[in-house]
Amino acid sequence: MLWSGLAAAGAALWLSVLALPWQPWRVRERLEPESGHDAAGIGLEDVTVLIPARDETDVIGDTLAALGSQGRGLRVVLVDDRSDDDTAEVARRAAPEVLTLDVHAGAPLAEGWTGKLWALEQGRRRIETPLTLLLDADITLRPGMIRALLAKKEESGAALVSVMAALRMQGGWEKLLLPAFIFFFRLLYPFHLANKPGRRVAAAAGGCVLVETPVLAQIGGFDAIRGALIDDCALARAVKDAGHRTWIGVSRGAESHRAYPILEVVWRMVARTAYTQLRYSPALLLLCTVLMALMFWAPLIGLGGPLAAQVAGGVGLVAMAVCYLPTIRYYRLSAAWALTMPLIGTLYLAMTWHSALRDWGGRRSEWKGRVYGRQPEGDRAA
Repeated sequence: MLWSGLAAAGAALWLSVLALPWQPWRVRERLEPESGHDAAGIGLEDVTVLIPARDETDVIGDTLAALGSQGRGLRVVLVDDRSDDDTAEVARRAAPEVLTLDVHAGAPLAEGWTGKLWALEQGRRRIETPLTLLLDADITLRPGMIRALLAKKEESGAALVSVMAALRMQGGWEKLLLPAFIFFFRLLYPFHLANKPGRRVAAAAGGCVLVETPVLAQIGGFDAIRGALIDDCALARAVKDAGHRTWIGVSRGAESHRAYPILEVVWRMVARTAYTQLRYSPALLLLCTVLMALMFWAPLIGLGGPLAAQVAGGVGLVAMAVCYLPTIRYYRLSAAWALTMPLIGTLYLAMTWHSALRDWGGRRSEWKGRVYGRQPEGDRAA
């Protein structure tokens, strides 16, 4: 009876995900550049690309080269965030002549700021165009992508438009875990709800964000979210709280070239903000653990039980795969990866616990050689 109940609970949770009216498991919110369209003649004088860069010599050249194919008149402000390598020099050499590139040497990290947001704030002060494109240093844009972002902004009436870049999915660990990273993000922040004018859900994908420059000033710049680890969603929340709309989707027209060749690298990336997603709450961590155990383990366990448990377990596993399959197909991976969800869920739960244990030990987050300690309770709750 116990096995049947657990398996049935797991199946019910996955069937509930499928039945949600906003359908977070589907990949509906997409933004792709027009194929075969010549973007070279498009005027982009109203846009400045703002790139925070810290130790990015391996990728910054490709990022700038791709920007050169977006159109004419594009300006780029690159903030070299105290790099230990030759990021600034490589950027200067790699920038196409069609770009107006301003490389700014970042100041030492100010107290209370995360590194990326401090770099972005320094760059924001140098921008004079009405639109700002926040772009991570590892992301290349296919020709026409900025034009597509501008068109979506016009169509949606949003002050902020962002796309979740396609992550590199070449190695085994990348194919196993990175599509799931995007899948779980869409479950936590349903794009359909985030794109509505209401303020209940706010989400953005920080790797590629087009935002109105005056709106950034209206919310107080990045100072308004200076300690945020999940800075993209914090920015979307600030923009929505100021009375503006936002839009978020996925895209293959923006591609990240950051490599995650081994489990340890993926683990660090996920654990950096996993407990932050749970608002540093032990109660939410416990609830998350119970839910993930039911969703990812109970259907498998049910297969070894009596007939009723086997049926419930089978239904749960099928519903689990059906939920994940659209994400796998969108990134053009084999459908067989959808069968690995129990393993994926187990690894993500372990990463979440690692994130919590590190926070309880006083190390809130670590990234690019910087360690962020615990904040006062008032700041953490915010």
